[in-house]
Amino acid sequence: MEKVIFKHILPIQLRFNDIDQFGHVNNSVYFSFYDLGKTNYFASVCPNVDWNKDAIMVVHLEIDFIEQIYSTNQIAVQTAVTEIGNKSFHLYQEVIDQRTKKIKCSCKSVMVTYDLTSHNSKELTEEWKDAICAFEGKDLRRKVKQVR
Repeated sequence: MEKVIFKHILPIQLRFNDIDQFGHVNNSVYFSFYDLGKTNYFASVCPNVDWNKDAIMVVHLEIDFIEQIYSTNQIAVQTAVTEIGNKSFHLYQEVIDQRTKKIKCSCKSVMVTYDLTSHNSKELTEEWKDAICAFEGKDLRRKVKQVR
């Protein structure tokens, strides 16, 4: 994967209950950091998001835990869309220490857009695709291979 330039960074406030008995953030809490990042990304980048009708669902995750997060760390989650298909898209996210810029954890995920009314996956709107590509500064649409 080519180097990702993050344009969306969301500072995260650590809560007392994020820390486990070993004094670091429990690994299950990282998922909530990634959820906050992706929800904020789509709410701020994509026009006309209606969370009563539109959903984005995780269908695949790959997570690498790199360094522990302690209660004294000031962290942020960085989010970027790296590829757009018809109904799915790929996200790359990192939780970083804001002071040192060290990566604490990284996550690759495949997401699907979902219609909460019909209970089916649905295509990303062209409006969303255009907005994501404009925000990321490049065309991320998956190229369709021509069969000869």
